[in-house]
Amino acid sequence: MKKHSKHTKLTLRKNGEFSPSEISFVGVKCSVISKLVAGLSHKLCGRFKIAYADASHGEDNKAPVFDTFTYHASGDMLISSDIKKNTFNEHIRFSNYDVVFVNGNHFSAQKQVVILDPEKESSVEKRIAQLDAVQFFIRTQNSVEVFECLKEKYPNYTDLPVYDLEDLNAIKSHVLRLMEHETPKLNGLVLVGGKSIRMGVDKAQLVYHGIPQSDFSVQLLEKKGLQTFVSVRESQKIEKHKTITDVFLGLGPFGAICSAFRKNPNEAYLVLATDLPYVSDEVIDMLILQRNPKKIATAIKGKSSKFMEPLIAIWEPKSYPVLLSYLAQGYSCPRKILINSDVELIEVEDTLIRNVNTREEFEAVKIELNTIK
Repeated sequence: MKKHSKHTKLTLRKNGEFSPSEISFVGVKCSVISKLVAGLSHKLCGRFKIAYADASHGEDNKAPVFDTFTYHASGDMLISSDIKKNTFNEHIRFSNYDVVFVNGNHFSAQKQVVILDPEKESSVEKRIAQLDAVQFFIRTQNSVEVFECLKEKYPNYTDLPVYDLEDLNAIKSHVLRLMEHETPKLNGLVLVGGKSIRMGVDKAQLVYHGIPQSDFSVQLLEKKGLQTFVSVRESQKIEKHKTITDVFLGLGPFGAICSAFRKNPNEAYLVLATDLPYVSDEVIDMLILQRNPKKIATAIKGKSSKFMEPLIAIWEPKSYPVLLSYLAQGYSCPRKILINSDVELIEVEDTLIRNVNTREEFEAVKIELNTIK
């Protein structure tokens, strides 16, 4: 008998205690960890958005009776609020960060770094069960060796690097390698679920390059090694390509992007509309090469255009909570999200991303493309 389930089974985001990318530092006084995180973050801040999760050490602290948000023109905001730690809430709160550094004396994290301080060996031993993914060691003095409890836990401990506490450059380089390894996989997503009202016929089936534009777009992305899906309405039947059916109904391209992330919230999507007949290998190469996974998206803008194009863009997994937050406010415009978010922007000649919406435009563009060939 099939087991009954009250809830739809969804793919979970690969979060830890706080976020998909988190590293705890454990093994020394909290003040040493804070100083290390501050120095490390200073070296990484130009490339990544960083958060630090720590516990308050103020014994007399009291939760406020109302939340205070103090804004400063420099971009700084001081928040004082009554918030109880809750893993599900933390996943949203930290979803826009590239990495969360964690004080491992108080909280756990997916990856750990053990700081070897002889005075704290017993403290590390107490936490040995939590240290299940140690990445490297940091020694507080040259003479200190890896603790016996760590040798037992990690028989191949000699394979793990050991850095000096003051060698921030070496520590930074290792953290960079860890973060580069976590770059989300990139997929392709071709949008064919539109109703093509202005065109009068299905724009995805128009032929500019010898085959239907939907097939041409899929080939364009698959040539770059991307697993490519075709976004479709529930009533559409397409057998030749992998499909993702819209489950966010009546929201157009916005719903198609959200539906892709609902299918897999851990991977990125290069979204491509089928009404962009001038998009070529050159444009796709440019987009992939200049992809910045630390932003919510990498988008293209025509040089003379005021706004970027949301339907020839790479949308990162961190954009999914942003998309849903806009939807909760009643907005379903992907361009509005890009305009008001931290986005990697690529400028190209306007003609490369010219779109076609009417039958007259189609006939004119088809003649022009044949002339170019």
